[in-house]
Amino acid sequence: MSESHQQSVADAQSGNWVDRYAPDWLKPYARLARWDRPIGFWLLFWPCAWGLALAAVNEPLFGFDWWGAVLMLVGAILMRGAGCTFNDIVDRDIDMQVARTRSRPIPSGQVTARDALAFLVAQALLGSVVLFQFNRFTVWAGVASLVLVAIYPFMKRITWWPQAFLGLAFSYGALVGWSSQTGGLGWAPVLLYAGTILWVIGYDTIYALQDIEDDALVGVKSTARLFGEHVKPAVATLYAGAFVLWNAAALLAGSSIVFAALSLLAAALMAWQVWTVDASAPDNPRSRFYSNHYVGIILALALLAEWVW
Repeated sequence: MSESHQQSVADAQSGNWVDRYAPDWLKPYARLARWDRPIGFWLLFWPCAWGLALAAVNEPLFGFDWWGAVLMLVGAILMRGAGCTFNDIVDRDIDMQVARTRSRPIPSGQVTARDALAFLVAQALLGSVVLFQFNRFTVWAGVASLVLVAIYPFMKRITWWPQAFLGLAFSYGALVGWSSQTGGLGWAPVLLYAGTILWVIGYDTIYALQDIEDDALVGVKSTARLFGEHVKPAVATLYAGAFVLWNAAALLAGSSIVFAALSLLAAALMAWQVWTVDASAPDNPRSRFYSNHYVGIILALALLAEWVW
């Protein structure tokens, strides 16, 4: 077994591109930014795409801003990487005590906290370059989101609802996508944002089922622990609320039956997650969590279909 493989992160998929192709000097930093697990930046990007598409539905003549979508995808990669780096700096002592995370670059000794901080600053500076391509309102909205990013890693120590704070941060693209086109906000993007927060709480609760025993041992709080044996009905309620709010947002933006019909596919996928999730089955919660990438794709395509229609 090669040294680079031995140092790969436990919860990364085997054979990922970082382990296979990245130069050895880059591997620890790529793992720090979670480039070996792209699901995170996709889940950060999809609300941005939804906000852009919702704005296109609201003002069809403006169209969908494809270049804006590209910039937001780049920004999602950078800011997700920066957020994960910051999270790992803050959580390095906790990560040492959790089986799934003790192989991460900082607790495993591949990267020092000081070098990780320098890497964090570099990613944040590049992210700011992307952000400044948009209008002033969007720039300030993006800057304001940093408060949510900064406080999130500490929430698992003081509240049973750290997933709610992740939802506030990870859903923010819904507001940014809309405001980048309109220069302001309205009820439609606010409802989109609220629905996406519920979605994030739901899928991250499923993800947190992987760590529920270790979290209990080290005293880390989560909605997975809070909901306990009621986790399925709790996540089902969160997902149902997300679905209702997404459709309300689309209606306010001027959508028709097209989005309502296509969004049922996303609802079916979320229902499958809840119905089949099993914390005792190896890799089951992670695979259900990963399927939210397709929820993002479905809703983006549904809004684009509504715009074209």
